[in-house]
Amino acid sequence: MNGSASDQPSGNQPRGEESKGPSEEADYVSHIRRALGAVFESGTTNETRKEASVFLEQVKSNREAPYYGFSLASQKSQPPHVRHYGLSLLEHAIKRNWTDYSPEQSLALREWIISLAQGVDEADPLFIRNKVAQLWVELAKRSWAADWMNMDELLVTLWSGNLVQKELVATVLEELSEDIFVREDPVSILRDGELSKACVEIFTPANVLQEHFPSREKTLHVRQGEEGWFQRLGEALEFCSSNSAKLDDHLGIFTKRVLSALKVSVGWAIPRALVEARIVERVCSILNTPNVFLQLASIDVLHTLYGRSGFEDAEFVDLVCPMFTLEAIGLLRKIYQWSFVNANDIDEEKYSLSKKFSEMLSLLASCREGRPNLLRAEHDLSEYLNLLVLVMSNDSLVVSIPILSVWARLLKADLSGKSQAASPLIGPVLELCSHRLIRYENLPDDSDDPTYIFLNEDFDTIPERHAFLGNYRRYCVEIVEAIVQGRSLDAMTHILGQADGLLQEVFHNQGPLQAANYSKNSPSYLRVDARVSVVEGGIRGYRTDINSHSARSEDEQSERNKVEASLEDWCRRILDMNFEDPAIRKRILQVAVMASTSVLEKRADFMLFVLKHILMTRSVDHPSYPAYSEAVKELHNDCTSELSRLAAKMPNLLMNVYDDLEAKINDMMVNSSLDERQKLAYSSFLFTITHRATTIDPVLREQRLRSFTEPVIRSWQNEELERSLSSFTGFCQLAGVSKVEQFVTSRNVLSLKDWSTCHLDEEGRAIQTEMNACFPRLPLKPTKVYMGASLEKVKKGSHQYPVAVSLWQSSIPIILPNLLRFLRFAHAFHNPEYWTGLPVEMQPVVGRLLTDRFWQAGISTGSKDEFYARVGGTKATLEGFASSVRSAIRSIRETCYSTIYCMTKLDVHFYGFTELAEPLAQALFSDTKSLSSHQLSIMMNMVRYLVDDCPPALRHQFLPPILSSLFTELDAKINGEWAKLDERSQNAGEDDNLTNEMKEESILRQLTYTCVLMVASLLDPARTDAQDSDRSHHHGDSSHKTTSHQNNNTKSNTMRAFVLSSLSVLRPLMLFSTHALQWRDSRCCGIIIRVFRSIVPEFTSAEDPTASAIREYICSDILKAAITSLNDPYFVDLQKDIAQFIAIIYTLYNVPPLSNTPHTILLSLPGITEDKLNRTAEKMFAAKNQKQLRALVLNLLEGVRGVSISEQGRIIPREAPKKTAKDRSAMQMQFMSVDDDPGQRRREPSPDLGGVADMFG
Repeated sequence: MNGSASDQPSGNQPRGEESKGPSEEADYVSHIRRALGAVFESGTTNETRKEASVFLEQVKSNREAPYYGFSLASQKSQPPHVRHYGLSLLEHAIKRNWTDYSPEQSLALREWIISLAQGVDEADPLFIRNKVAQLWVELAKRSWAADWMNMDELLVTLWSGNLVQKELVATVLEELSEDIFVREDPVSILRDGELSKACVEIFTPANVLQEHFPSREKTLHVRQGEEGWFQRLGEALEFCSSNSAKLDDHLGIFTKRVLSALKVSVGWAIPRALVEARIVERVCSILNTPNVFLQLASIDVLHTLYGRSGFEDAEFVDLVCPMFTLEAIGLLRKIYQWSFVNANDIDEEKYSLSKKFSEMLSLLASCREGRPNLLRAEHDLSEYLNLLVLVMSNDSLVVSIPILSVWARLLKADLSGKSQAASPLIGPVLELCSHRLIRYENLPDDSDDPTYIFLNEDFDTIPERHAFLGNYRRYCVEIVEAIVQGRSLDAMTHILGQADGLLQEVFHNQGPLQAANYSKNSPSYLRVDARVSVVEGGIRGYRTDINSHSARSEDEQSERNKVEASLEDWCRRILDMNFEDPAIRKRILQVAVMASTSVLEKRADFMLFVLKHILMTRSVDHPSYPAYSEAVKELHNDCTSELSRLAAKMPNLLMNVYDDLEAKINDMMVNSSLDERQKLAYSSFLFTITHRATTIDPVLREQRLRSFTEPVIRSWQNEELERSLSSFTGFCQLAGVSKVEQFVTSRNVLSLKDWSTCHLDEEGRAIQTEMNACFPRLPLKPTKVYMGASLEKVKKGSHQYPVAVSLWQSSIPIILPNLLRFLRFAHAFHNPEYWTGLPVEMQPVVGRLLTDRFWQAGISTGSKDEFYARVGGTKATLEGFASSVRSAIRSIRETCYSTIYCMTKLDVHFYGFTELAEPLAQALFSDTKSLSSHQLSIMMNMVRYLVDDCPPALRHQFLPPILSSLFTELDAKINGEWAKLDERSQNAGEDDNLTNEMKEESILRQLTYTCVLMVASLLDPARTDAQDSDRSHHHGDSSHKTTSHQNNNTKSNTMRAFVLSSLSVLRPLMLFSTHALQWRDSRCCGIIIRVFRSIVPEFTSAEDPTASAIREYICSDILKAAITSLNDPYFVDLQKDIAQFIAIIYTLYNVPPLSNTPHTILLSLPGITEDKLNRTAEKMFAAKNQKQLRALVLNLLEGVRGVSISEQGRIIPREAPKKTAKDRSAMQMQFMSVDDDPGQRRREPSPDLGGVADMFG
């Protein structure tokens, strides 16, 4: 018997050997009902509810549980929650005990489920019907096409029944198809070959199967009838379409279920089967019905179909081309117009349809790319492109962006402008992109701009919005670039004309600037910024065009001359406009410098004109108005940055006027009120010209360069500096912070809650002034600036590099000792132990005093401008005093980092000092525990380069002290911070400062991610150290020959090989990584799993005692950590990766004579018997692929692994909830590449994992 049904349990039912009598059974079932009532009744006490829940969980492990489950589920008189619980007992029996049942018991269980399916009717709640379908699918995954051969016959019989039974069949087909082909379902994977063949067999018409697989195996007797399920589902859609008046009632629910089944299956179907069943035509007929839910479901089917890749030409003609007919485009336009929503009255269902519709259109366009010749006369590409422009112009950028990306690809592929269909639309597309380059994130909160309103609707967090807008602007700029590449003169003329018109309008309408009410994101600035961004995109496009090929004719060269002349004239005009807004002046300078250093680099007069404007650009600062003052500072800072860019890009032209420049700058330094920072920037400008120019005499160059650097070097040799840096007290005096300790103690500042309301007295202001004045007197900043100017962005093969080496190599031994003392004491300043005069009870003030204030998108309250305004408004308060202390120490600390980074560019002239590593490690890491996560993140950015740039030949000398200290301190610091985070989340109260907590958590996650990425980089098996060959070319013999010996030793010379062979590095690194497996950050955990998976095979040697010790650590500590994470519901999305890692450990190490530890640890877990583990192990060693391996582990640890929150409810229908506007598709997520940010929701407490630790015996 393959699968019959009966109303009562058979004699072979899966029950215990000593079944209860009828009276006992009735009592037991009654007890179950009472327990369920206690759980669901609102008046039940917590203790009673807990006892009832424990009992109900215990019932699942009863051998008679399936019998009780069927008894409860089949009685329609029972309340729905009782019947659902009965179904859950059957589910538990199938999922957990299926392999323990005899064939007779399995058959009885199947009969019960078939009986339940045959008995469904309209009176059954939807979640009951869905659960029955789910049980059918769970059963099919385990026995269909094995000992259950007539499933399709039973489904066809049910399909001939009432509408509810048809709906159940469609649900079964949908879920079965999804589990086999879409989801990585562990049970389906283990029977992947059988189930996928059987599924294709029953869905596909017999004639199509015969056509595609003429020699297929015909012994698989699983199908009923010739037509197959695609044909049946297609006919059902046709029936529903012909009865469209009834689609708002139960027929509509059935139609949606049919479309859901098709959505899952068209992605893997044989295309010819879809053609035979007229699926596209029939889905479009439903799309034409005025029901938004069915329209959305229809679009989902087309979305999946056109999201496929690899259509053959004939399949493309049959499935894709019909969508390009005038009739189909008319339908698509009708659907889009019907789904259009107003920003002030958003209909969520229609809006969801608009977004999915846009994605489907973009996929349809992608299908057509590369196959224009297959469209026939009846296909209208022009109308289709017009529809794309219409959708792209939607006020919602989420609706617009899929089509925007299509146009970016389309125009890049048609740079020559040959497309007759696209050419008429270039103007509207360019203008739309120009308008959309406005920075919507900077619009005021009360803006009534429709696009801004949609953005607030679509994005909950500022980081998501910023990432999305960044991608949107990138596509707009790419389109501008592509248009200019293909049509340089016409496009640039239009772009410059539009920008000129706007700037003239803004210039003539500007009134007197009111510094008190200044906003750098004024409407005028935002409009100017957008138009300037278009010009910049045009310049990049033109530069790409002229760099890709030289002028082919005189006409083309003449056209280029016109473009460049127009651009120069435009830049001169806008530079001569005297805009009062410093933000607008900054943007104008930026675009002028860009033009000068890229496409107009041969026009020396223009470059000098731009340089003159930069040098003469000065705006009067008004420090009492923070917003305006900040904009002025940004303008001045940008001027110095643009000077550096000119010096680096055009040194030879500037060298021609060097004497005049030097005289002008010297005059400015004497007669202008420049501060030390600005004076240093101008000196750096002259230094860079001298260093980068190739036309200067080498002797003169060296003389000039040393005239800049020698005074700085002498300052490092100052005896007073040496004495001061011999002690922490002397350092504090140098930094101007020596009086801070006494001040905060005498004022008892720890007892003051809000420092921003406490105004500074005269003594505090005097100390603050001293702190602000001390840093410019130190040699740190000039050293960093000159060293950076000569080494950053200088390639080792360039002529400038040996000049820089010659300039600095003899100075490194002079600078380094005191530089490391500066760094060590700057770190020590964060350690309360060094504040010897501070009472113990006052020590927490150190952390409060030195905690940086910074604005973080999505977490900090208010905008960035508001944050800067608040900071500027507290300068005369105790908070401003603390900010000055932080700034004094931060400036020293981060300047030391930058200087060390520059020194790494000197290669062996830095790394070659044999006594450097230990003092450098001590200076960097001895007080790491006292730094905040934010401060440590900044240090890590430098340390990463410090490690990566070490020459391979010097790694064994330099890196062990660095990496050993680094990972030891990181592990202690980060592990402690995660422990504090977990403790805070478990003890969270209503009065907690959530903003600070979320900021701390976000920074901790970012620090953890940075450190984990460093681990991954060190152990990356794909890392080839290509940069090392560059070093050898420069510092080795002049010969560039590569010997066979060098090639053979490439692998052994990699960073990975070094780390794995150095125990002093590997031990702390692996301990850090083991802890990282359990920190509740999915991104970091996933990276560490991949790292561990890559290194496990490295320790399979039975003879090597070192490999044996590491192997045992992996088999014990790391395996336990992996199982602990597998048990944590937080890591539910990583369970497949964790399971694969566990499988790799077991299959590689649990073989004689390596280790029996993995077997012992798995055997110690609850619910795992020796027999069960041995059976699984046998299958693991025979597994054909990684998918099967992890499926076996997931099945083995079914009772151990955690479940997501959504799986923990008692009654959760499989039916997806109604979509809202903020539900995001995979394509939408692609346009939102943003770092995981924990700060957008309140943390859930970490689960109690104490029981997991006990698993290991």
